[in-house]
Amino acid sequence: MTKLGGAKSIGLGIVGSGRIGTLRARLAAGHSAIKHIAVSDLDPKNAGKLADLVGGTSHGGDNLAVIDDPNVTAVIVSTSEGEHLKPMLAAIERGKAVLVEKPIALTVREADQVLAALKKHNGRMHVGYSRRYKERYQIAKEQVVKGRIGTLTGGAARVFNSRSQALAMLGRNPHATPVVDALTYYVDLMNWLFAGRTLVEIYARGQMGVLQKAGHEVQDVCYAVLTYDDGAVINLGVSYALPEKYPALGHAARVEVLGTGGVMILDDDHTDQLMYSETGVPHVYLPDHNVNMVFLQSGTPGDWALGEFWGPIANETRAWLDHLALGKPCTLATPQDARATLEATLAIEHSMRVGQAVTLPLRNG
Repeated sequence: MTKLGGAKSIGLGIVGSGRIGTLRARLAAGHSAIKHIAVSDLDPKNAGKLADLVGGTSHGGDNLAVIDDPNVTAVIVSTSEGEHLKPMLAAIERGKAVLVEKPIALTVREADQVLAALKKHNGRMHVGYSRRYKERYQIAKEQVVKGRIGTLTGGAARVFNSRSQALAMLGRNPHATPVVDALTYYVDLMNWLFAGRTLVEIYARGQMGVLQKAGHEVQDVCYAVLTYDDGAVINLGVSYALPEKYPALGHAARVEVLGTGGVMILDDDHTDQLMYSETGVPHVYLPDHNVNMVFLQSGTPGDWALGEFWGPIANETRAWLDHLALGKPCTLATPQDARATLEATLAIEHSMRVGQAVTLPLRNG
């Protein structure tokens, strides 16, 4: 790669030209290190649209062609959850840096394949757990690192969302449950805040109803108790079955962290930013879904404002590109982090099925 004012130039491949791939590509296109963009999608028309939007030099329906492009040095894998594995492995085998959307895979076995490939090819990969790049959580991590709340002893996090997003998510991939697809952010967040510890036991209970009636054997609500190897304990909860027009446009969350010398309470519900609009407000993930009452800034990736995109996905994308171009450190999840988070979410679901505590590591993934 050439050097530009001390920075390495980046040729970027986007595999998956849906909403998140489009957003990442638009953000990347404005980065000074990006000199080439190639995009692909199962629907070549989507790839063509995105290439036109970001000045892509090539596009098409062949993911491998994008990864094989000699001008591509880094790849963003933004396919649906069940289709991450093949493009990840292809990019790793070709020595290209990878950013993959969470979760890393849908089974521990697949995650281990990725880790083995990274070790074999000395690969570079990060996983997009964008809660880490929401400012309030970066600041929270700073307090933990500085020791201002002492030794962490416990915590809690819960996230709410509407059934509209759950049904869209499950329609795209029936294995992408609210636990695996959404609560996963807060498993990762807590593991990041509680770094240096290992989860050893998980006990979870759930309740079915709304989502089951819609044809999905998935819990409307789940609460789990997670225990670390030093005895620290956290409670995590998720419900993606709130009414269709619930005012959140994404995650409505609350996070609490307890330590021997203090406590942090992080209100991320956005109930303090309420707007009512007679014309309606569009949903970032659901194209035909408008709400009249909305919690501003509750969209999970962030928000467009005055021509700029603000929020965790923008922060995370820039941090990854700066890491590649300038060698700056970043706090994106590592593949090992992502594997641990995946295992925990699968253990939560298994515990709900069997009604018993589950010890880690899981025997089968």
